[in-house]
Amino acid sequence: MSHSDAPAAAPGSAAPSTGRTAVRLLQGYLWHPGDEGNELFEDFDLENYLPHELGEAHVLWDKVTAPFAFFENGEPTASQAFYQFTVLQMYDARPSAEVLGQDAVGASQALGPLLEATPDGVGWQLWEDLREL
Repeated sequence: MSHSDAPAAAPGSAAPSTGRTAVRLLQGYLWHPGDEGNELFEDFDLENYLPHELGEAHVLWDKVTAPFAFFENGEPTASQAFYQFTVLQMYDARPSAEVLGQDAVGASQALGPLLEATPDGVGWQLWEDLREL
């Protein structure tokens, strides 16, 4: 079931688009010490920590080059393995900002404990996005 706050078409007016809309609810990064020569992370697999679905939302991730050169504390990111992840949800029509915000909070609350359960040495950053894909 998808949420939709789209108004119903008035009698005699054109029917609303029947296309589905994908909206990014959350965006984030996850990183850990590089796997080369690091036994703890040699076989690190996000499949063991993140599901591909959170209720009606989908979780996608890819290994990427570090998106920034240094962490806030000045430590270089070059020695870290980085993943970008996106939580998206399909809707029949773009919902209101309030509904999207509620869905993002729900996805964040479901994802938070899973990220917290990753091994020591794993860092992550997560934020609300709410843009159509």
